[in-house]
Amino acid sequence: MNYEKYIDHTLLKPESTRTQIDTIIEEAKTYHFKSVCVNPTHVAYANNKLADSDVLVCTVIGFPLGASTPAVKAYETKDAIANGADEIDMVINIGALKDERYEAVQQDIEAVVEAAQGKTVKVIIETVLLTDHEKVKACELAQAAGAHFVKTSTGFVGGGATPEDVKLMKDTVGDALEVKASGGVRNLSDFQAMLEAGATRVGASAGVQIMQGLEADTDY
Repeated sequence: MNYEKYIDHTLLKPESTRTQIDTIIEEAKTYHFKSVCVNPTHVAYANNKLADSDVLVCTVIGFPLGASTPAVKAYETKDAIANGADEIDMVINIGALKDERYEAVQQDIEAVVEAAQGKTVKVIIETVLLTDHEKVKACELAQAAGAHFVKTSTGFVGGGATPEDVKLMKDTVGDALEVKASGGVRNLSDFQAMLEAGATRVGASAGVQIMQGLEADTDY
């Protein structure tokens, strides 16, 4: 299997510099990762740097809180795509989900899906803040809104992906959506656990370490 294509090589720290962005871009090219995932301010730069490669540009919308309005998230999405983004990872309105304002949550996701003009949309539900019932509901709303993936976490509020959450999410969406595990995936063991639980994409800053682990592990 082409495990490198399961990895979104990620750098979303607010203090990220162009030098650091250059590093993950070169690493992504070397290992042929599925994408680099960067903040919107770096999208045009990454798109230019990756023009001669098979690596996609992924960015984040409403990140990391998910608390901006649907109109703002839609504008941010359009701007990101105009700058060259291939994939969009958006954060849901977490408070609205907890309020059981499900129509508002679905409309928020739909605004991004529409603005994405057919590009892949991954919906970050921030599992660490949710009950299992809320996780299931968030996945159902993402599916109803026309998204392509549900994603565990931003990595910004503590905690992160767990195999248990990935399995719950995959059991909820079945084959209708894919699942991205993100947050705290730091090594080959974590990576393997997420895939075995049902993830088909993993967001990690440790993509190189994961690939080096795979190269050393001839049994996998």
